[in-house]
Amino acid sequence: MSAIAENKYNPVVDLLRTIAILAVILIHTSTKVLVLFKFDLVHHPLTLFLNQASRFAVPLFFLISAFVLELNYPQNFNYFSYLKKRFSRLFLPYLFWSFIYYFFVYTYHTQNFASTLFYGTASYQLYFIPALFIFYLIFPLFHYLADFFSRKIILILLVIFQIIILSFDYYHRPLAFSYPISVFLLNFGPFILGILASRYQEKISDFVKKYSPYFLVSSTLFAFLITLEGGSLYYQTHNYLSFYSQWRPSVFLYTLILGAYLYFCFSRIKLNPTLIKKIASYSFFVFFIHVIFLEIVWKYLPHPFLSFPLILFIIVSFLSYLSAFLVSKTKFIPKLTG
Repeated sequence: MSAIAENKYNPVVDLLRTIAILAVILIHTSTKVLVLFKFDLVHHPLTLFLNQASRFAVPLFFLISAFVLELNYPQNFNYFSYLKKRFSRLFLPYLFWSFIYYFFVYTYHTQNFASTLFYGTASYQLYFIPALFIFYLIFPLFHYLADFFSRKIILILLVIFQIIILSFDYYHRPLAFSYPISVFLLNFGPFILGILASRYQEKISDFVKKYSPYFLVSSTLFAFLITLEGGSLYYQTHNYLSFYSQWRPSVFLYTLILGAYLYFCFSRIKLNPTLIKKIASYSFFVFFIHVIFLEIVWKYLPHPFLSFPLILFIIVSFLSYLSAFLVSKTKFIPKLTG
């Protein structure tokens, strides 16, 4: 029997992954518009709302990553086989795109290429990949401790501790750790909760079903709360990180509530697994390349259209997925590009 078990496919998780990638694109396109108008948040409330309501994207992606790792955890576990499988899928595309961004897109540097690989700084969307590698390295330990983390008191303490770290980082001052350690610390909660969510899918779905109207209302309220929080704190501090940051207690809770609600809703819909799996297979490629299309569209799109973040979002998303589709038709390139 192989050390790596056959995948247990869940189309709902892949649909959530696709939504998370689209939310990342929406964050970056709406941020471009806010920069264009010099952070005039008062006169661009829709752009600010789209930017803030999408902040669940990266925490949800960490949660989904843990969910899938736990779902496919092999019975006959071999650590080196596990690492080979995980890193072979991500490291080569990460290396390739870091090279492209470092040498051809953002060519002004304060770090050498090796440093940008370690810190994830060849392009601004790559910062969380090194932290994901850390989670890959220690996931077997988290898996082993899953029963411990699932105890009610431990789970409550875990959530409280994560909220304390996020509060310190957001309201007081950034953690005294560089990337990728700080990203790891700010996301260990979603990652561990992703492992538990994979183990207790039915219980979570039953709970959300029982209180689904409250989850819907809470998700909506949190989206507006996060928008108000980011905007008001920016005008108090004039620090753009007030609304750039997704590492906040409010975003953490928003991600958990919205993620659980969307999982419940999608589970009740008859999905086409083949189609969902195909679209989701483009996710990493789209994540890596969309910034290039954003820069191109931003440069050549007529100025009046730049005021509309949804138009920018649709164009960049379409070009990114179209290129992913075309590349997927080649034989060897997808292994290199993701």
